[in-house]
Amino acid sequence: MTGFEITGASAADMELFRVWAEEEGWNPGDSDRFAFAVADPAGFLVGRIDGEPVGSLSAVRYGTGFGFIGFYIVRPALRGRGYGIRLWRAGMDRLEGRLVGLDGVVDQQANYRTSGFRRAWNNVRHEGAPGAAAGGAEEAALLGGAELVDAARLPFELLAAYDRRFFPEARDAFLSAWTGLPGRTGVAAVRDGRIEGFGVIRPCSGAARIGPLYAATPGIAAALLHRLARHAPDGVVAVDVPDANPGATALMAGLGLVPVFEAARMYTGPAPDLDLAGLYGVTSLELG
Repeated sequence: MTGFEITGASAADMELFRVWAEEEGWNPGDSDRFAFAVADPAGFLVGRIDGEPVGSLSAVRYGTGFGFIGFYIVRPALRGRGYGIRLWRAGMDRLEGRLVGLDGVVDQQANYRTSGFRRAWNNVRHEGAPGAAAGGAEEAALLGGAELVDAARLPFELLAAYDRRFFPEARDAFLSAWTGLPGRTGVAAVRDGRIEGFGVIRPCSGAARIGPLYAATPGIAAALLHRLARHAPDGVVAVDVPDANPGATALMAGLGLVPVFEAARMYTGPAPDLDLAGLYGVTSLELG
């Protein structure tokens, strides 16, 4: 491995990671990298041969006790030469002493188990057009007394506190960027000043992706999906749905969305205590 070195990623490298992820068929968001960069600026690693980028890995620290691995890619022509395992070790060293999570593609899950990860659930990407947006009495019936509002108009601390029900650590800087980037739309369901649902849609090269998608009831989740799908160029959306929430899986099937991809959510220790019954779509397979 003469000439191979691992460094922190530059802004140009982050754009390259997006291209590589797209080539893997992961359909990353067009501007995800701008939110990723503020989550943990030192958490993105690039492997280079004689200065040329050939591999990537994110090892992002959240709070004091959690970390997440993603973007684990080595260029296809250079796989099997040990570059990936060096990136992996560098990332895991960076997260030493923390509970670590990842979303593992099917053909890598055995390797992750060897490294001490255990499956908690599968995130299954469902894709399709959820039908005509509900409106009027139909939307009101789904919401059951809640109201849909522009999430950007809510006090950010309310959104951040709500997000903590579904993620192991606070991630305020990331969440602020994730919801506020140009071209994205965030919608919240509110009842008597309390948030009972929240979703964000973002543009991608393929189907527009919705994530996160949180909801107190399947009806609220459906209303959010319909409202967010109005912002998809062709009405087609994709949601990474945890199969640990059977109601979410049933909702996607009922709306005509079909499974197209899956990855296992895996952890190095006991899975964190999350509101899985309210988790209808995870935020990002790269950062959790």
